[in-house]
Amino acid sequence: MARGLFISFEGIDGAGKSTHMDRVAQMFREAGRPVVLSREPGGTPLSEKLRELVLHEPMNALTEALLMFAARREHLVQVIEPALARGAVVLCDRFTDATFAYQGGGRGFDWQVLAQLERMVQSLPGGGLRQPELTVWFDLDPHIAAQRLASARVPDKFESQPADFFAAVRAGYARRMAEMPGRFARIDAAQNIDAVGADVGRVVSEWMKRTAA
Repeated sequence: MARGLFISFEGIDGAGKSTHMDRVAQMFREAGRPVVLSREPGGTPLSEKLRELVLHEPMNALTEALLMFAARREHLVQVIEPALARGAVVLCDRFTDATFAYQGGGRGFDWQVLAQLERMVQSLPGGGLRQPELTVWFDLDPHIAAQRLASARVPDKFESQPADFFAAVRAGYARRMAEMPGRFARIDAAQNIDAVGADVGRVVSEWMKRTAA
């Protein structure tokens, strides 16, 4: 049985993650691999309820971070770990990097406290932490993202934040990538959709070849 693979897709809303995540799923299906698509916060019935609270209710920054990690724990235990154990490819729309970017960067919450929560929630029985093996970061100027989302839908409490919040989120992603460069692939999401798709396809194809070697 092929080993499970875990890929996350990161970036602010408007960067185009969902469209390209579906394309990557098709790449793996064509290669004969079972694929599980999920998202954070969310992925389980309880985690989806926590998602609604986090996205729409005002709360203290620590409360917000704790709910994010509570939802993540359920997601890991119920969805991600079982899927990896049976050899599936897990593609997740955001994971822990988003918490560091949004709560750590955007909210200015203590980075080390987030790291402690990460260790608590994502520790593996044999040591180490459960992290994506590949993280595709769709990097986009917040002003461009705002233009793309202007008429898309009613914004949640994060999407309605000002541009400087998203600039801080972007810096949070950059910091996270600097801490763990080996698993990050930065994509210029300001390009047109075909160019972004080509870059994503190249990154994932090259990564698939390396993991198969």
